[in-house]
Amino acid sequence: QVQLVESGGGLVQAGASLKLSCAASGRTFSSRAMGWFRQAPGKEREFVAAISWSGGSTDYADSVKGRFTISRDNAKNTVYLQMNSLKPEDTAVYYCAARRTSGGLGVTPYQYDYWGQGTQVTVSS
Repeated sequence: QVQLVESGGGLVQAGASLKLSCAASGRTFSSRAMGWFRQAPGKEREFVAAISWSGGSTDYADSVKGRFTISRDNAKNTVYLQMNSLKPEDTAVYYCAARRTSGGLGVTPYQYDYWGQGTQVTVSS
C-alpha cells in the first residue's frame, strides 16, 4: 500500500513559478514510476509528467514541455514538480500518482494504482 500527500499548490500570477511536492509512504517508493496529472473544472484528468523509478527517464505533456520539470528524491520518498512560466490554463487540481512496482512510465490515469488527494494551483492573468 502506498499513501501519497501533495503540497505546494497556491494562487500565483501568470509567469510565476511553483514547486509541488508529493510525499510517499511505504518502502516500495524507489521501485515505482511516478506521475503528475491535473484536472480542471469540467475537464478530464490529464497527464502532466512522469518519471521512472530511478529518475533516469522522464516524459512530459506537450503543453508543459520546457516549462515544467519532474524530479524525485528516493532517499526522501518524494517526487517534485517544478512549474515555471505558469499560465492561466495551468489552473487545475494537481494529483500525484504511483504505478505498480517495476512498471514503466505511464501517460494515462489507468496505468496508476495509487493517488494523492490533490493540491489546487490557480494562475491569475
